[in-house]
Order: sequence, then structure tokens, then C-alpha cells
Amino acid sequence: MAVDLEKLNLKAPWQDLTVGMMIHEGGTSKEFHTGEWTAVKPHVNENICRQCLLCVQVCPDSAIPYDGNGRVEVDTDHCKGCGICAHVCPFGAIEMEGF
Repeated sequence: MAVDLEKLNLKAPWQDLTVGMMIHEGGTSKEFHTGEWTAVKPHVNENICRQCLLCVQVCPDSAIPYDGNGRVEVDTDHCKGCGICAHVCPFGAIEMEGF
């Protein structure tokens, strides 16, 4: 089944959505804002954070980018709110907050 990825948006009818577990076109993961699936997101308290980067390593969605100088802001467009980052933070610098 070919899917025109240009037509996928929040108002697309269910018939136009991709079939689960199928990749129809390479390199499109950044186009899908999967962070809309959850109501909680991590909030990093910069005063407590020690840049240990454990959160970067454990994020299953790579939603906590690292730019070579340190961790940067959480990518809420792709964070699914699993809370793993908050769980592994040894300093308690990450809290899950509802929107």
C-alpha cells in the first residue's frame, strides 16, 4: 500500500493513515510529532542538573539532544513522556509535568 506522506496530518481520515509497523518512506521520523501522544513531559531544573548526560543515553526516542557542549532542551515534539530520564537522574533534576 503506497501512502502519500504529504496528506498525513491531524485531519487525515483513518483510511489515509499508515499501516502499523510499516515504513513507507525513509527519513520521515522527524516529520511526525509523536510527542503529541502524551500529556506529560520532562522538565529539567537547570539549577540542579550537573550535565551527567545519563538522560541523553537512556531516552528511547532521542528526544534529549546533545550538541557536544552539553545537553540541550528536551525535544517535546518527539518526547513520548515515558519518564525514564526522570527515573535515572541521580540529582533529581528532571520532573515529569503535565500540560
